[in-house]
Formats: sequence, C-alpha cells, structure tokens
Amino acid sequence: MERTWYQRLFSRPPAFDREALIAKAEGGDPDAQFGLGIQYGSGLGALRDPGQAAQWYRRAADQDHPLAQFNLGMMYADGDGVPRDDAESFAWLWKAAEQGDAGAQHQMGIRCQRATFVALQADVGEARIEAYKWFHLAAAQGYRGSELACEGMNLKMTRLQVAEGNRRAATFQPLTPRCEPPGQAG
Repeated sequence: MERTWYQRLFSRPPAFDREALIAKAEGGDPDAQFGLGIQYGSGLGALRDPGQAAQWYRRAADQDHPLAQFNLGMMYADGDGVPRDDAESFAWLWKAAEQGDAGAQHQMGIRCQRATFVALQADVGEARIEAYKWFHLAAAQGYRGSELACEGMNLKMTRLQVAEGNRRAATFQPLTPRCEPPGQAG
C-alpha cells in the first residue's frame, strides 16, 4: 500500500550504511569516493580527517569527478589536509571548470582577476577576458556572486574585450569525463 505524502514527509530516512559506501569506494566508484571525501571533510569530531578527505577526493578526481576536483582544488588552495600549493589548486580547479562546475568557474574567474593585478601590461587584457568568461559562465548557472563579479570586470574592459569574453563564453563546451564509473562502460 502506498503511503500518503505526509507519511513520506514525516518518515525517517533509510539508515546510512557506511560499510556499503566504503566497499563501493574501494571498488572504484567515483561517486562513493566523493561521498567519503565529503564525510571526512565535513565530519564532526573524530570523523573529521582532512587528509583522508583529500585522499578520497583525489581518487574520484582522477576519474574526472568535477565536484571532487573542485573540493581538492580548494583544499590545495587552503592547505587543508594537503600542503598549500597554488599550482595544484589551479590545475584541479581548471579541470573542474572545464567540465562545467560553476563553483570552479567562479574560482577561475577570481584567479584570472587577481592575475590582472600582477600581470605585465600586455597580459592584463587577456586575463580580464578570461576572468569575464569564467564569471559569465558561473553566473549563467546562478552561482552566487558571479553576476556581480562579471559586471565588475565589464567596467574595466574595452568593448572589444567584452565582445571577446562573450564570444568565449558562448562557444564554451564543457568537457565530458574521460571514463565512466565501473560497470557503466558501453
């Protein structure tokens, strides 16, 4: 017999099976690996282990899981569970951004925007165009703060630079993951 909407609303969720998640993660499932990364990264008390989180994120990220790539990139940026490394952070965030992750695209916009402050005069225009493109892409997905950041970049750019940024955003095609979870290959 089917339960009513209010019975479903107020019923308890199914019990979480941590052992099953670990088995799936160890079996190579990138979503399960990402899930363990989340648990270790945001766990409370003894369960919080940023080093373990980074290891699980890395396993999922190596299988082109964009959220794991984003989280790993942020961990490298903050030095949380891994040594602080801006080059590693940039590499992982770029991979996630190229796959269409809005958070990573926003972060790439921030990094390109920062580059305008230290770049040679010849490189400033290119950095602004790239920052605008990344902010524009993140804003199109509704990522908070991206629309405002895009407008801020617009104020510092020429009409030609804005047109080029819009062209790059319009022609952007997210990369598809190179491999699929185990058992999904066709």
